[in-house]
Amino acid sequence: MSFLDVESSLTGRRWLGPSVEISRAAELLAQDTPLPPALCAVLARRGVSANEAEAFLEPKLSELLPDPRKLKDMEAAAARFLEAVKQRQRIAIFADYDVDGGTSAALLITWLRAMGLPSTLYIPDRIDEGYGPNEAAMEGLARDHDLIICVDCGTLSHGPIEAAKGAEVIVLDHHLGGETLPPALAVVNPNRQDEDGNLGHLCAAGVVFLMLVEANRVMRGEGAQGPDLMAMLDLVALATVADVAPLTGVNRAFVRQGLKVMARRERPGIVALSDVSRMDSAPNSYHLGFLLGPRVNAGGRIGQADLGARLLSTDNLQEAKALSERLDQLNTERRDIEAAVRAAAMEQAEARGLDAPLVWASGEGWHPGVVGIVASRLKEATNRPAIVIGFDGDEGKGSGRSISGVDLGASIQRLAAEGLLIKGGGHKMAAGLTVARDKLEEAMERLSELLAKQGAGEAGPADLKLDGMLMPMAATPELIQDIEKAGPFGASAPAPRFAFPGVEIRFAKRVGDSHLKLTFGDETGTRLDAIAFGAFDTALGPTLQNHGGARFHLAGRLEINTWGGRQSVQLRLEDAAPA
Repeated sequence: MSFLDVESSLTGRRWLGPSVEISRAAELLAQDTPLPPALCAVLARRGVSANEAEAFLEPKLSELLPDPRKLKDMEAAAARFLEAVKQRQRIAIFADYDVDGGTSAALLITWLRAMGLPSTLYIPDRIDEGYGPNEAAMEGLARDHDLIICVDCGTLSHGPIEAAKGAEVIVLDHHLGGETLPPALAVVNPNRQDEDGNLGHLCAAGVVFLMLVEANRVMRGEGAQGPDLMAMLDLVALATVADVAPLTGVNRAFVRQGLKVMARRERPGIVALSDVSRMDSAPNSYHLGFLLGPRVNAGGRIGQADLGARLLSTDNLQEAKALSERLDQLNTERRDIEAAVRAAAMEQAEARGLDAPLVWASGEGWHPGVVGIVASRLKEATNRPAIVIGFDGDEGKGSGRSISGVDLGASIQRLAAEGLLIKGGGHKMAAGLTVARDKLEEAMERLSELLAKQGAGEAGPADLKLDGMLMPMAATPELIQDIEKAGPFGASAPAPRFAFPGVEIRFAKRVGDSHLKLTFGDETGTRLDAIAFGAFDTALGPTLQNHGGARFHLAGRLEINTWGGRQSVQLRLEDAAPA
């Protein structure tokens, strides 16, 4: 049964409230603990019992951190890494060009610098070299280095790693492994096919952090002290959120502790980036995912690939300021490029039909740095896995995003094995591919078949899940503080969403290109501000702006808005329906 009888909202979604079971569990939590009802509702949805509540609300890394040696090849990787440090060998770090790759590289560079050892950073150009190690780069690095560490890449790079003659290679990755492993000294990856998958939710920076934990453990056993790893958790937190890793288990502890480290403003790169992003409150997971992450990514998307990693690893504040300003500028350019590609891709996808198991679009000259973001937008708009491909001549480079329960990475890998792709790989929720123009239609048709077998295409627009109703007067800073105790929120741990029933729109104004700012209230005279990003991309913006005095149910997430040093409660409006 729909919540507030909303079967089709202004964005075409059905509203669903908490189930009877979750409501009962929330009531029991409220009876058995001193916790406020709104927090009990969030904990109940997460399946947390009264006995587990205290530990859940204060996740301790010491209790949740897995033994690094549970991962295959970990001991060999840490031993070779420490050998290179002790012998002052030449170490190169080959990293992916996204946030996860940049933070992984920064972790290693920071740790090595604390040990007095310089290292070489190599990040491939997205357009000229593409994702992951390539033979020319690996040959070049092997000539001048004793050890090459591939982070957030390398698991499928058999040829390039074979080409690294004269150097040994360690792979620290999390992307889905193939049937065979590359000829590296060690491949540490929780998503190798011979792993049990219990740590498959780690991003690459999490894997790198575990190797440094193991390295420090070995050093302690030898009577030596390793660098302070707790001070590096800001990097792990940024990667975990930006790579959309599920915020469960140790990932949740990584982010909770990492946000505390970040709030101390000790890392020059993150301080400078926070300032240029105009962050004026304590960092939270939203800031990591939507302010810092996109800017770190901007260099790899449309600029110089190593800017993000250099920013995150520098210990020079002046260099950090210059790099962050450049990345902020590139991020603005990226938005403009993305908007043009998104409009063309959506038009093409709509012409093809949005009810198939797969939504896809391709275009000549579409920038490979934005196809992943556009795929994410298509996925969000259609509740379908989406692929967007940019062609340059006869070869196209594409990126895909998936929905919950549909493993896109495995399907892309199968396409590559069947010869329909030049190459491809990834993980459950995201994947990359390279395809020949004459194989495009056949490849997409086959991918649609594979995804259909996993249930893609069966769902309509995603249902909007709500945690309950609130009256405007109940939306207080204290309520938000209570709810945030269950955080951090993100992938697999969505922030609670509430409905405000039958309220009046007191003020509505379009801001920017497509956003809506409004004020709403009820008979008590209480007023709340709300912001709806992208509202004019759907019927949400026009309908609420031209409300004509009608009442609406409004749904969204509560947040503290800081402006001019003052704090107030704001609703991040996601949907609405006539009351």
